[in-house]
Amino acid sequence: DLRGSVRVFCRVRPMPSRAGGDPSTLTCQPDECSVHLNHDSKPHPFSFDRCFGPVANQEQVFNEVSDLVQSALDGYKVCLFSYGQTGAGKTHTMLGSGTGVERGVVPRSVDKILQEAKKQRAQGWEFSMEASYIEIYNENFRDLLSTGTALPANNAVQHQDGFTMVAGSVREPVDSVEAAAGLVRRANSARIVQATQMNAESSRSHTVFMLYIRGTHAETNTSLKGALNLVDLAGSERLARSGAEGDRAKEACSINKSLSCLGDVFAAIGSKSSHVPYRNSKLTYLLQPCLGGEGKTLMFVNLNPEPASSQESLCSLRFAAQVNACELGGGGRKGGAKRNVTSMSGPDPAEQVQEKPSKASATGKTSTLPGAAGKTSILPGGVKRKVGASSSSASQADKKVRSR
Repeated sequence: DLRGSVRVFCRVRPMPSRAGGDPSTLTCQPDECSVHLNHDSKPHPFSFDRCFGPVANQEQVFNEVSDLVQSALDGYKVCLFSYGQTGAGKTHTMLGSGTGVERGVVPRSVDKILQEAKKQRAQGWEFSMEASYIEIYNENFRDLLSTGTALPANNAVQHQDGFTMVAGSVREPVDSVEAAAGLVRRANSARIVQATQMNAESSRSHTVFMLYIRGTHAETNTSLKGALNLVDLAGSERLARSGAEGDRAKEACSINKSLSCLGDVFAAIGSKSSHVPYRNSKLTYLLQPCLGGEGKTLMFVNLNPEPASSQESLCSLRFAAQVNACELGGGGRKGGAKRNVTSMSGPDPAEQVQEKPSKASATGKTSTLPGAAGKTSILPGGVKRKVGASSSSASQADKKVRSR
């Protein structure tokens, strides 16, 4: 049963040491893709596309999103974001730590893209990539690649040339794993982090890592543009519990407001409203191309199993269920992820390959490339197909991630 085009993966962190010997309020059943929350002595069952328990490691988590990440190299707009209360493990999932097994989705994704791009040179593809790293702090943009420089308050988000960017932000070339790792480390060191009663290193902002990909294939005279957006959201929090005061309280209010705006966007999409309030926050406006139906979107809902967090966990799970039911592109908008592949001799609207909305992960390796009818096109990954042939096989390749 395909319940929408937004995939949701649930991840439960290990029990915090401060919880002492308290029993977990969450029971995760990965084989059934379900999680059960016990709150106020009442069971609350939820089912998602994947569920990871406290023992799941970083590699296991990334392996499940690897194909979705790679589809950015095939010409899709891809967005992965983490959601949950402060201290639930969002930053650990997205960024991780160090250079080894604890690396998170961001560094592993860049490595994956670069490795696959190198392999595809053998099929005649040439790729160039640039990255930007933006922080949204108190509804203002900060450029983390410019040592956290605050951008002018009126800086606009630009949707042009198939990409989304913040005016005035730095875009740096990405051509090696080492260069990418250095870029990520530099950006993370400039991020605003403060201690609260709930989290010794609480992220006080949202961060968005954006990788812009351009590919060309001389033999078939085709080009593609893909984008990978990896978002580490600041955690929702209750002021009374976090002990936030002064600047911390102001930050918390800003965080909660922008997360509320994100909820409003998904509510509008879910109800197929003709108006979706993307412009109500910097975060949702920046992510509009992915959330608006032309991209592939996956959400991590991160959960803390300690009893004191059960109310926040219930709120996070309900929001995740709402998102999971959304079909991007609703409300009269044309649905389905669009593959940005064109002929270099001139764009043709018919050459924009579009997928039906699906919750399944996709590599995009079996979609049709543009070109004159009857010609053979070589897709990223080396798959050859007649241009103009049916692209129904794309939906079959799109089902690696099991939907429930």
